[in-house]
Amino acid sequence: MSSAGKISLTPFDDIFKTDEERKDDSKEKVQEIHLSELFPFKGHPFQVLENEDMQKLVDSVRENGVVMPALARPRAEGGYELIAGHRRQRASQLAGLQTMPVIIREMDDDTATIFMVDSNLQRETLLPSERAYAYKMKLEAMKRQGQRTDLTCSQVGNKLQGKKSSDILAEQTGESKNQIFRYIRLTELIPPLLQMVDDKKLSFNPAVELSYLQKEEQSLLLNFIEREETNPSLSQAQRMKKYSQNRTLDANVIDAIMTEDKAEPVKITLTGSKLKQYFPKGYTQTQMEDIITKLLDDWKRTTATDS
Repeated sequence: MSSAGKISLTPFDDIFKTDEERKDDSKEKVQEIHLSELFPFKGHPFQVLENEDMQKLVDSVRENGVVMPALARPRAEGGYELIAGHRRQRASQLAGLQTMPVIIREMDDDTATIFMVDSNLQRETLLPSERAYAYKMKLEAMKRQGQRTDLTCSQVGNKLQGKKSSDILAEQTGESKNQIFRYIRLTELIPPLLQMVDDKKLSFNPAVELSYLQKEEQSLLLNFIEREETNPSLSQAQRMKKYSQNRTLDANVIDAIMTEDKAEPVKITLTGSKLKQYFPKGYTQTQMEDIITKLLDDWKRTTATDS
């Protein structure tokens, strides 16, 4: 019989299956997907570092395989976009594997973004830049989901019901809303300054203030930092922010702000044993301080007269 004349028959066993059993058949199954068919999530903010932790994961994959399947969704252009499992994919490559177990799931962009962020926020250590972009991406996705009337924020865990997305994100992460927005501000830094935050060369609080500077102003500040090998304090960053808001921040102003607090206070330590050699036995600390102060006052007046 030609293919056109073939009749599609229902398998005998399927006739006696319940609706629930048929539903189970349609559930997602773990598939072995070739590593070359797996592509990173667009805008993935989390770094896949080849460090000691990665080596431990590689050793585990060599010995036991990939225990937990990755999660991916089909791409229109072919292959699959990884949602969770970027480190497992790299470990599989380093371990010499050709495939890894993956659950393929159809997802819209916002749901996929929320899944991707949530699966990575559970990591013990996150760089400030990773947390900043993760919060930004998830908050934007949650807001878009909240604007739609045909769905609830399933990954958020409850309907918006008048709650702001930032309130829900704060509840989920355990961060205050203010701290979440402060992290998101870091995404406004030019890449070299943001890298300095990750490298702990630029403190978090000054970095947040500097994020309000225009990109050109940040570049001018970066030039100063690289030239003088010094970083702005919180007060310096706050002053530059004010000048930027007044449209008066330029290279000269940055130089002036960054150098006015440069002078370190002079600290002179004189031990008691060193001082006692200049005073009669039995002099108290207060008596010694009074005499030293009087001598310095006399010296100051003499110096002023001579000049």
